[in-house]
Amino acid sequence: MPLTVNGLDELRAAAGQHLGQSPWRTIEQHRVDTFADATDDHQWIHTDPAKAKQGPFGGPIAHGYLTLSLVIPMFGEVLEMNGIEMAVNYGLNKVRFPSPVPVGSKVRLSARLAEVTDVQGGVQATVNGTVEIEGADKPACVLQAVYRYYA
Repeated sequence: MPLTVNGLDELRAAAGQHLGQSPWRTIEQHRVDTFADATDDHQWIHTDPAKAKQGPFGGPIAHGYLTLSLVIPMFGEVLEMNGIEMAVNYGLNKVRFPSPVPVGSKVRLSARLAEVTDVQGGVQATVNGTVEIEGADKPACVLQAVYRYYA
């Protein structure tokens, strides 16, 4: 269950809290292929399962930026915001991809609301996140994302 906050004051009060983990989601080849089409990144390690099987990862892997893009829906699964007018992805302070995500594996987001500061008309939330791979020793992605919320 996500942490539910109602308005900017409750978001401010939640600063420092671990938000938990999102549900696991399976990374399927169809999603990887669709992402490749959307981004024009058709590198064989992502889109050619037969060739990728002979490659360095033993099969196709998800794009790093596909993994990163999934942070948005997974973040919504750990933090539910009510009483706001608009939310904006403001940017990323840090992103690393320590481990590839094999097609067919499952990932989830573990997140902490590191900081909430006031900005003109709203607040800025800094979130420390880790995209975990089920059964893997190293995460797929470690990031610090910045969001802005306006009431």
